[in-house]
Amino acid sequence: MKIGIVGCGMVGSTAAFALVMNGVGREIILVDINRLRAEAEANDILHAVPFAHPLMVRAGEYADLVDCRVVIIAAGVAQRSGESRLQLLQRNAAVFAQVVPSILEHARDAILVVVSNPVDIMTHLAAHFAASSGMPSKRVIGSGTMLDTARFRTLLGRRFGVDPQHVHAYVIGEHGDSEVLTWSVASIAGTHLEDFAIRHGDALLTDAERQRIDEQVRRAAYQIIAGKGATYYGIGSAVARVAEVLLYDQRAVLTICSRIQGWPGCEGVTLGLPHLVGADGALSTIPLRLDAQEQHGLQRSASILHDAIESLKLG
Repeated sequence: MKIGIVGCGMVGSTAAFALVMNGVGREIILVDINRLRAEAEANDILHAVPFAHPLMVRAGEYADLVDCRVVIIAAGVAQRSGESRLQLLQRNAAVFAQVVPSILEHARDAILVVVSNPVDIMTHLAAHFAASSGMPSKRVIGSGTMLDTARFRTLLGRRFGVDPQHVHAYVIGEHGDSEVLTWSVASIAGTHLEDFAIRHGDALLTDAERQRIDEQVRRAAYQIIAGKGATYYGIGSAVARVAEVLLYDQRAVLTICSRIQGWPGCEGVTLGLPHLVGADGALSTIPLRLDAQEQHGLQRSASILHDAIESLKLG
């Protein structure tokens, strides 16, 4: 099973490393505009194979993506000093206008997984450019709010002394400042947080604790970037998980982003919501019973993304 990664910066290369560590796939192709960077990352990761799983990792060109089942897109340009968000989006749109057709020229049957930021808009752009090749939008997905959801579950797990894998809580909407933490549906082993606390003799979450967790989830990237310049371990692991679900048709529920259909207030917008994900991409959107405040927050987030997409005048 062959996986391509286009863009070998910290996120793309860390995703490749996570794939090797988790034994996902059989061959990984790294493609970058800087061929030397791609070769260096491929060789460095290949040297970890004897300590992990038997995968082949190598650098290549777009033509080497032939037969890839999944292609991860981590390409894009960084924001310049004094550059507006719209200017950055326009430059990244130009990048994707070249990258997406180049991938599909050689890997027409691949599912595209976008991780480039701002991921919701970049995923929308990728689906727009892929549509000319006849690819349905469900086969173009982004990492969405998977990392935000993981942060939320990690903090709740730490607060209640539970493995985060057994915490069910979602962050939805934009992967960004307008994201929404769904406190109303958060649970542990099917039990709402307040009931879980009572049954286990824990103190109930205070408003101050909720606010602190919200801030730690929403501002996590800023804190990490301030300390080390970039985030890549968490998102690299999230992307490896998406690839695993796609390759092995695991039918997992993930808060990826995809173009939304049939959800009031979000129609036609690409944002993060729980989706059933399998071998054919985003199979369906999972509805959540949100409270009024969360529903309003989601619609606000969708509106922000809608306006950003409209500003690009894609036609």
